Amino acid sequence: MTERATVPATPSEFPLPPGQVALVVIDMQRDFLLPGGFGESLGNDVSLLRQTIEPLAGLIAAARSMGVPVIHTREGHLPDLSDCPPAKLNRGEPSARIGDPGAFGRILIRGEYGHDIIDELAPIPGEVVIDKPGKGAFYATELSEVLESAGITTLLVTGVTTEVCVHTTVREANDRGYRCLVVSDCVGSYFPEFHRVGLEMVAAQGGIFGWVADSAAVVPALTALPAGQTPLNLTPAK
Repeated sequence: MTERATVPATPSEFPLPPGQVALVVIDMQRDFLLPGGFGESLGNDVSLLRQTIEPLAGLIAAARSMGVPVIHTREGHLPDLSDCPPAKLNRGEPSARIGDPGAFGRILIRGEYGHDIIDELAPIPGEVVIDKPGKGAFYATELSEVLESAGITTLLVTGVTTEVCVHTTVREANDRGYRCLVVSDCVGSYFPEFHRVGLEMVAAQGGIFGWVADSAAVVPALTALPAGQTPLNLTPAK
């Protein structure tokens, strides 16, 4: 067995230290990805996000097979919107706002059908699900405590959207000392140019925020890890 697997990545090889890696899956929610949902109601082409589903399902399967923990996030708010600031709630002039009735229940409200993760990527028992009120996965959540308690130092970051919740989370993680690799075909945006530039920004200047590689490079490195060495104290979030 190898002691350290590495991913060929940009701007340089990315090591995967055994027992210290987690896969973070950001906001793969029905409100964002399903036709007829909130994302489409804003005039977006949800097929651009749905392109991530197949490669991400393969990456999640590889992580699970090696005992690498999978952490899911969901962006959303309490039913009374007490955790949704006016600057977020009232921006622009959308056809519907957070909390309004939508095709899949009240938009981005915890407990509604649309707030939950798409069936293809649903968490399995024992996996952590982080409910976050903001763009970043660290703000007003227990993610830091979950990672620290499990001895995680290295994050494989996936999900939507590349330039918003993924980028914000990677920046937050970088400031906290985590090494992040963004999996390029497992993140997506409604805007192809934002997606491209967002990935370039992560790896610019020698990896100012992190590294970038596609799932074809990441999966073989994951499966080269010694199985079953993930810390056992990674427990589901409440």
